Amino acid sequence: MTEDVKLQRAAIIGAGTMGLGVAECFALAGLDVLLADETPDASQQALGRLSQRVRGQVEAGLLPQAAVKAASRVGAAADIASAVASADLVFEAAPERIDIKRDVLAAADAHAPADAIVATNTSSLPIDDLAEFVKRKERFLGLHWFNPPEWTPAVEVIPSAHTDQEILARAREFLLAIGKKPATVASGPGFVANRIQFALFREALACVEDGLATPQEVDEVVRSSFGFRLPFYGPFQIADMAGLDVYVSIMDVLSQGLGADWEAPKSLRDIVVEGRLGTKALAGFYEYGEDERAALLIERDKRYAALSQLLGEFAR
Repeated sequence: MTEDVKLQRAAIIGAGTMGLGVAECFALAGLDVLLADETPDASQQALGRLSQRVRGQVEAGLLPQAAVKAASRVGAAADIASAVASADLVFEAAPERIDIKRDVLAAADAHAPADAIVATNTSSLPIDDLAEFVKRKERFLGLHWFNPPEWTPAVEVIPSAHTDQEILARAREFLLAIGKKPATVASGPGFVANRIQFALFREALACVEDGLATPQEVDEVVRSSFGFRLPFYGPFQIADMAGLDVYVSIMDVLSQGLGADWEAPKSLRDIVVEGRLGTKALAGFYEYGEDERAALLIERDKRYAALSQLLGEFAR
């Protein structure tokens, strides 16, 4: 049976930074939201913080005046049971401890309507493990938002082995409808974003520990070099534009000084041997036509020029 994509009522369990930010997004998208935190007083206090934050965003010109009224769609519930009783979507945003999430998910699943979607915001815990805490496993999945959730577009959508494909599709459609950019990923350590983000942080810290630069200098290098490209292109498309043969050569040098872990993977060497060198060869991780390649490079330069101008304005 095909389910209606439109979700109208949400329950958010956990009113910390992520829970409040997601509540704001849901309310501004027109949903009615109930928050439940550790105690009724904590839930009420969270409403006050949310109201204050939205008013501040309006005063700063970040949101229209109508956002203040929209935020009033968020209410406080006395407990988990009352929060989820009529919810179409239950969103667990409890602390990243499996024992806490176990209790929250079990309570939410026990009291939510039979047709509710139950989601966890875990950033690292295996989704299949968390699915064991709910009875309706086919309606459970991970929706990993990023801080600050009211501004960051991405949401990792992580199905468990039991998640119904209709529920997965419905969750993606909902996220698209409220202006987010969902990416369906498999459940693995850190999923995709945190695996990459913490690999970056690990090496940034190693650069400081090895005496290559201060934390401030590392931040400047990252912001002003490859970080400058990332608002527009991911690592594979950036590699295509640089040349995959160039990447192999650089990784060969890195491996000599930093060890075998830095050697170019066989999958990358195989692509290069096949002649798929990136945009210059019209094929790499992506396929390119002649006209498409030319348009890509022109568009890249336009985007970089516009970003340079914007960054210059913020630096004044």
